[in-house]
Amino acid sequence: MNSLKKPVFALLLLAFGALLGGCTSKTEKDSSIPWSRPADWEGQIPGMGGGR
Repeated sequence: MNSLKKPVFALLLLAFGALLGGCTSKTEKDSSIPWSRPADWEGQIPGMGGGR
């Protein structure tokens, strides 16, 4: 029975580590990149900017 304790303990330790590694507290609002809207330069001809 002692030979079964080490693999079970290793499996539990691995599962616990995977559980902790998969948790996050970030939300969608935490992103600094505005993925929902295109950048100002997108959709323009290169070299033909808006005269800024």
